[in-house]
Amino acid sequence: MPGWPHTLHRYRFRSEWRLPAPPAAVYAALADAEAYPHWWPQVRQVVRVDEYTGTARFRSLLPYVLTVTATGTRRAPGTGVLEFVVRGDLEGFVRWTVGASGGGTRAVFEQEVVVRKPSLRRFALPGRPLFVVNHTLMMRAGRRGLASWLAHG
Repeated sequence: MPGWPHTLHRYRFRSEWRLPAPPAAVYAALADAEAYPHWWPQVRQVVRVDEYTGTARFRSLLPYVLTVTATGTRRAPGTGVLEFVVRGDLEGFVRWTVGASGGGTRAVFEQEVVVRKPSLRRFALPGRPLFVVNHTLMMRAGRRGLASWLAHG
């Protein structure tokens, strides 16, 4: 199958978070990337580089750390969109879309990336199912953490 090694390293994720908080509060929390380590356990560090760019380190259940540089490409509070280009161990984009839903908020996370970290590329075929589960667990923890942060903040 032509191109399969390339698709083996490509991931598309979509998660939907329902949160009992106003959309403006959810958007503000998601826009404040430097605060992520306070409420999202797998986000180990975020360091601002400039007004639009920062570096982040992630580690979930599996024993590897991902480091990326994220640059904001779209920040539209009116439409609830936050979008970033990422480079480093992962290369691609991340998008949050935040909107009202049933007295609370629906936050949709979309990510399309290619894995660049050599050790993860070597284990792409046998590791793929584990990498997907790892991401799912990270997203669940993020939703729980943000809900708690918003309830107490």
